[in-house]
Amino acid sequence: MTRLRLPLRFAAAASLGLIGSVLLVGSASAHVKWFCAYDIAGQPRVLENVLCPDFEYLLGISILALMSGAVFEGTNIGEALLRAIDRVTNVLRNNTEMLFRAGCGFFFVAIWAYGGVLLTPELKTTSTAVGALQLAIAAGMLSRRTMPLSAIGIAIIFGIGIWGYGIFHLADYPIFLGIAAYIALTGLQRDFFGVKALDIVRWSAGVTLMWASIEKWAYPEWTFPLFIEHPAMTFGFDNEFYMRAAGAVEFALAFALMWTPLVRRVAATMLVGMFTSAVIPFGKVDLIGHSLIVVVLFSIVGDNRREVSLVRYPWLLPAGYAAALVLFLSLYYGGHALLFGTSLT
Repeated sequence: MTRLRLPLRFAAAASLGLIGSVLLVGSASAHVKWFCAYDIAGQPRVLENVLCPDFEYLLGISILALMSGAVFEGTNIGEALLRAIDRVTNVLRNNTEMLFRAGCGFFFVAIWAYGGVLLTPELKTTSTAVGALQLAIAAGMLSRRTMPLSAIGIAIIFGIGIWGYGIFHLADYPIFLGIAAYIALTGLQRDFFGVKALDIVRWSAGVTLMWASIEKWAYPEWTFPLFIEHPAMTFGFDNEFYMRAAGAVEFALAFALMWTPLVRRVAATMLVGMFTSAVIPFGKVDLIGHSLIVVVLFSIVGDNRREVSLVRYPWLLPAGYAAALVLFLSLYYGGHALLFGTSLT
């Protein structure tokens, strides 16, 4: 019992801090491009301004919280908690395929009814053919045999989005490609060279949210109009700090989706809370827009598979987290400078 005391103390303290952070930034989970003006080609905040003392402080808290969770997972109590979660989420696990099929059917019928959009509210289209394709994708969810055809339809619409809005804008939404891969592989009852369909969509969700968190740091001013309409969102914090905190929490939870079973399932549960809480202030647009990522998150919560390698080596987490942060900052800022000629410093 002595060996558990220190990890448990760290886990308890860090978990409380992270839960508080999620409650703080949960109402910022609405995708800002759906509600506010934005300029994809505009100059982002230079890295010198992003990598400030506040950023370093938030980075330290994030690593401590994740590390505490990783250490806790390797304890007897962590394993007992996983078994308890397995029992509670049995219904999700047994109905994951139907959850995806129902979620995709709802989503594509909903955006067809909304009208004039490709995949998300800011991706506009005037094509009636896209609407017909959206209905066909939804219809393809009725049978496992036609699910691969629906996956092709999603990929086609994603390609239309790249053609009209550019690859950098669509880099916000790789989760749709992950969902297409899941639908295709599930319909065919195959994996992808040994990689399970659920792992592909889980990683796509993590990549999507990590990219979105970088955008919160690069363009915090896009969200400021929402603070005028909903001043309670910031809880009295300075707008700049609030957006740094929102990005830090989102990046940490997104990274956690790619880590070990308990860490990712707890992170997915917290993200579900964030996204569903955003529906209250932002309404049906947010409900429809985030419905598929919530489906993905529920599937992660229900996934009871165990990979023991990383559980045995929790000390790898800080290095992995730092590598992911450097990679996404480099890709975002480097890609933006290459495509739009903006400055890094």
